[in-house]
Formats: sequence, structure tokens, C-alpha cells
Amino acid sequence: MPTPSPRRSGRAPRRGPRTTRALSGTVGLLGLAGTSLGAGPAPMADAAVPPVPVSWRADLSRTGTDDVNVRYGSGALRVRDGSVSPASLGRDRGYASAVLDPHRVDRPVDRVTVDLDATVPDAASVEVDVRGRAADGTWTEWRRAVAGTPAELPRDVVEVQARLTLWNAKGEPTAVVRAVTLTADDTGGAPAEPAPGATAAAFSARVYATREGLVGHTTANGHVIQVNDHFVALPSRRALSPKDSGQYSVQVCGPARCETAPVWDVGPWNTHDDHWNPSAQREQWKDLPRGLPAAQAAYEDGYNGGRDEFGRQVANPAGIDLADGTFYNVGLNDNGWVTVTYLWTEGGGDTTSFPTWGTDVSVRAQATTASTRVASLPGPTTVRVRCQVHGQLVNHDGYSNDAWSYLPDYGGYVSNIFIDVAEAWLPGVPTC
Repeated sequence: MPTPSPRRSGRAPRRGPRTTRALSGTVGLLGLAGTSLGAGPAPMADAAVPPVPVSWRADLSRTGTDDVNVRYGSGALRVRDGSVSPASLGRDRGYASAVLDPHRVDRPVDRVTVDLDATVPDAASVEVDVRGRAADGTWTEWRRAVAGTPAELPRDVVEVQARLTLWNAKGEPTAVVRAVTLTADDTGGAPAEPAPGATAAAFSARVYATREGLVGHTTANGHVIQVNDHFVALPSRRALSPKDSGQYSVQVCGPARCETAPVWDVGPWNTHDDHWNPSAQREQWKDLPRGLPAAQAAYEDGYNGGRDEFGRQVANPAGIDLADGTFYNVGLNDNGWVTVTYLWTEGGGDTTSFPTWGTDVSVRAQATTASTRVASLPGPTTVRVRCQVHGQLVNHDGYSNDAWSYLPDYGGYVSNIFIDVAEAWLPGVPTC
């Protein structure tokens, strides 16, 4: 049976009673912010005063299983091994990543400023990315925060998480990070949640895929690549899932079939090319149309002098790398074109997104444990639910529930026990 995956913060899954079919009330953002629905309007003088930003200092000493190649000692984080690099990039540089504990804020926020106390030699670098978890449990993309430029999140969030990425040239000194202080506030410009009735489907594009291979090497999120592995690499850290999770996943459709796989590595070619985002929101190369990878533009049209962000001559138009199992499963025998759907984008169409908990959670052909296992969720995953049914009663970890959710991206059903919300019957999701 699946078990709850270890979380760096030690926070238990957000589960409540699951023995009833009745819909439970949900706690809205106003409740989380400490605002009473029954209270009268605030005095005019108070309304004119913006909320005071909230600040906290991250604990750098709590290195965990979702960290990669970092060591903590003498009050600072450093790169542990200068020869390690993300598998998909194949670059000879020291790389390390630390995913810090999430911090729950006392009110919704949508902007985060980072203050970094670090020593960064000329041949080294440090990047800080932040993301937020909304009241519904789903995460935003990671957004880079640099000195003097706050990271703007696309919607109000109630938890904030930071990630440090350290690089150094092989044999050269590593950066030394002594402290990270985060300050969050609410600009009032981000929506609390997706607009009601939003029907925009997740974004899809046709891109050139290459086979990653590299069995035994380590991905950007710390996964050691296995034979016949199933994951993908995208050329931006904005959609990199923490180790063993599927918080950012894609559906890849090739000549034979489609497969949904988590994003566990960064590459090919570039590391700041979130080509699935609208042009104005792209981290780099904002003059390229949405869905066109910078490597493809460089290869086909000589964009950026035909080179990637590191100055290398681009030898193919790849915008995604596929692990061996995914590569062959979708029907590729050589590098080629595939259709990729970036499942965390837009409003989900006729689906609603929810977080899951547990490891190796089965997705079944029917709403019963006796039916064929069509897929599995390796760890906490954001899934899109189209509808739900009453099926076999499942008992696990002290919970009982006969509700099952249909996941169109996986072509099967998952027990609602593993949907990480309080309600046994998912709110706002129709019956199949």
C-alpha cells in the first residue's frame, strides 16, 4: 500500500475525515486571513493602511531528501561535489540545489522579496527561486527573486517556499550562503484563485524530443536515472518537481501513444527557457512566440547567433528530453517531434486540479483495486480531475472512502483517499 512520503517540513498531508459522502464546507482565503465573514466593514482609516509585510529567516541547516549535492557546515550552505551537474545539461560544473521548508503566512500574499547573505566568487553563482501554495493545495510555478526585484506570483498563496541553486566551475571555490530572509506581501493584483467557470485548457505545443538516456547519472532534482525510467526534462527550473513528486508533469504524445510523466530534470540546451509561458511572462527570450523553444529558434533560424544561453552551438531543435522508458513508450525509435501538454498551465479545461499525497499511488482502469493498474503517482502530484464516482470502499491509513476520481491525463481512477483535501467527495467536481 502507498505510504505518506517524507516531507522536509514534517507537515502531515492535509487530510480530514473521509467516511462521509456529504460535501463539507471549505475554508476560504478570508478565513485563512483571519477575517470574519460576519464582521462589518473596517474603519476607513484602517482600509487606507496597507498590510505590514511579513518576514522570516529560512532554516538552512535542515537539509533533506529533496536537496541535491549540498552540504551545511560552519553556519552556511555550499556545493558538496564540484563535479556534479544535471544529467540533461552535460556541463562540467558543480551544481547543488536546496529546497527549503515551506513557510505558512498569516494572510494571502502574492509577492516575495529575498535578502541573501552570501559570498559568491567570480566563477560561482547563486539563484533563489520562490513559489507559493494556494488555499486549494496547488503550487504556482517557481519564480526567480533577485536583489531589488521581488518575485511576482500569479495568484494569492498561503504558503511560500524558496529554493537555492548553486553553481561553481569545477575546481573553483563554491558560493557560501549564510542566510536567506524572505519578505512577503500582497499587491492586490493577483487573483485569490482561478476565475469561476474558467474553461481554458492546459497549453500544448509540438516540440522536438531527444532521448536523455544517461542511466546512473543524477537529474536536477536529485533522482538517479534508472533503466527504462519515466520522466522528462524541460529547459527551465520554473517547472522542476521536487524529488519523487509529480507537482509539475507533462503529457507527451508520440507516434504510438501518450504518457504523462513528471518533470525531474532541466534541459536540453537551456535552463531559463520556459517556452510554455506567454511571451511576456517568459524568463528569457520574450521576443519568441509562446511554444517555440529558444533552441529550436536557434537551430532553425539562427536566433541568438544559433547558440544556447551558455554560448554552445545548438545542434538540434530539442525543447524536451525524454527518459528512456517514456521515449520508447510513446513510440519513438529516434529523436523526433511530439505534442506536449504542460498540465499545470491555464485553468484545466473541464478538469479541476488537486494535490495528492503518498508514494507509488495506483491509478486503476476502473474504480476498484481489482482492475488493471494503468499508471502510478511516484509521490505528491498535482492531478487534474474530470469527474468522480462511488466505487469500491477503500481502507488505508485509518481512512475509509468509496469515492474515486477520474484522471484523464492518466486514463484511470484514483481513490479519493489520496487526494490531499479534507472532503471525502471532492467539491465542485461532477459525477462521472
